[in-house]
Amino acid sequence: MFNIHFISGLPRSGSTLLCALLRQNPRFTAAMTSPVASLCSALHERMCGGEFGVFFDDARRKTMLRSLFDAYYGDAPAGGVVFDTNRAWTGRAALLDQLFPGARIICCVREAAWIIDSVERMLNKNPAQLSRIFDYQPGTSIYARAETLMNAETGLIGRALSTFREAWFGELAARQLIVIPYETLAREPRQTLARLYEELGEAPFEHNLDKVVYDEPDYDASIGMPGLHTVREKVEFRERRSILPPDIFARLAPANFWQQPELNIRGVKIL
Repeated sequence: MFNIHFISGLPRSGSTLLCALLRQNPRFTAAMTSPVASLCSALHERMCGGEFGVFFDDARRKTMLRSLFDAYYGDAPAGGVVFDTNRAWTGRAALLDQLFPGARIICCVREAAWIIDSVERMLNKNPAQLSRIFDYQPGTSIYARAETLMNAETGLIGRALSTFREAWFGELAARQLIVIPYETLAREPRQTLARLYEELGEAPFEHNLDKVVYDEPDYDASIGMPGLHTVREKVEFRERRSILPPDIFARLAPANFWQQPELNIRGVKIL
């Protein structure tokens, strides 16, 4: 009924902006993080263990997992394209390749320190609230919050960075990943979208870069960060001075591995 691709990568790196632009195309279905990845994980676990695991072979598991997408996106336009967004998808690259051969994972990326800067700015805008990102704890300092965000197992940035590295160095990287740096999308949105359409084999579409609309106020309020997924109407890159101490930038520089050509050993496409 529809083709499907995935949007993943790092938080605060342009995925919501990208979805807001893509959904201008009437053939495309795109939005912020969906629950489909969580549903897939829960169903996958039940089919592989417990008292009923014996009733499932690989073929049936794949059929059941694909059916989740069919059900969740049952109202998507026939013959259209669905972009499902979740940072977990880079950690499920092999499974996605078997479920949807030819599907791409579009990874939005940004320097880790600038992601922390963005999170800190959101916290400063809502000082009377505590965020679910930090388990509703205030954090002792910007250094402690940075450590929490960069934790490889539980951190908002660290966990996404770990699965992105896994996909980047994996054997499927060259034909599966498309990387979009935040600055490239914000500075050159029209050219970036044109290159993305070409990579996906889609017909060109004229996007309105001066009237981009997207907002998820209920979700943002529920995690204690109002405005987190609000997209500015005009697509533009705004220069600003960071509110982080300089030593945080220096310490996190090695995390931005995609900026080092010698580490692109799989030939991942970077727009």
